[in-house]
Amino acid sequence: MSVGTIVVLAFFAFVGITIFKGVRIVPQGYKWIVQRLGKYHTTLAPGLNFVIPYVDEVAYKITTKDIVLDIPSQEVISRDNAVLLMNAVAYINLTTPEKAVYGIENYIWAIQNLVQTSLRSIVGEMDLDDALSSRDHIKAKLKAAISEDISDWGITLKTVEIQDIKPSNTMQTAMEEQAAAERQRRAAVTKADGEKQAAILEAEGRLEASRRDAEAQVVLAEASQRAIEMVTSAVGDKEIPVAYLLGEQYVKAMQDLSKSSNAKTVVLPADVLNAIRGIMGKH
Repeated sequence: MSVGTIVVLAFFAFVGITIFKGVRIVPQGYKWIVQRLGKYHTTLAPGLNFVIPYVDEVAYKITTKDIVLDIPSQEVISRDNAVLLMNAVAYINLTTPEKAVYGIENYIWAIQNLVQTSLRSIVGEMDLDDALSSRDHIKAKLKAAISEDISDWGITLKTVEIQDIKPSNTMQTAMEEQAAAERQRRAAVTKADGEKQAAILEAEGRLEASRRDAEAQVVLAEASQRAIEMVTSAVGDKEIPVAYLLGEQYVKAMQDLSKSSNAKTVVLPADVLNAIRGIMGKH
């Protein structure tokens, strides 16, 4: 191969490499950062682009799609000294790629730490119960806290979500013991209230029964009094009717006594009339 041929081939190779370096096709969803002699020059948009070969170079290839950043789990202490395990996920978009690459050394690591720091600060001002039940509130405050900071880096925070909030193992054990103690206390109070109400109802029942017994005794006494007055008025000084009535009751009592299982022998007086007169107090 002659020297001229080699020169021609070298020339065409140089031209090909020059064209290759001067033409840049950026795929959709990306932006390329071009430096000229080591200094930021321009940002190439998706499509066909031309640069100066050997002078311009593509230093960074940045995606314009939303980026999902997983925020590692961390321990957070609430205002009432409860330890919580929390993690989150952030959705960001690099709206100005040149600021993201030149404004901070590592924007992903920076945003992760910024979210973690803000999360500790926000939850540190809340009680345990509020932190467990206020995810939307924490999310809103977290987004407001970091959006302005990362905007200086040309990054937009689309949203941030709290993935998980749960007490630490020791805190969860303490909460379970507290809940069990509270349930036992409520059960004891309920049992005591029930026993108290039962005692009150029983006492009221005894009181009502006593009142009814007293009323019944009064009624019986009044009835007996009226009966005696009526018998006395009807009989007057007549001995025989009274003796007959008392004798009838006397004989009936003796019959009942003779039917009793405890009674072995029943002795009746021979002179029942005189016995009745004795009961009447007349001799």
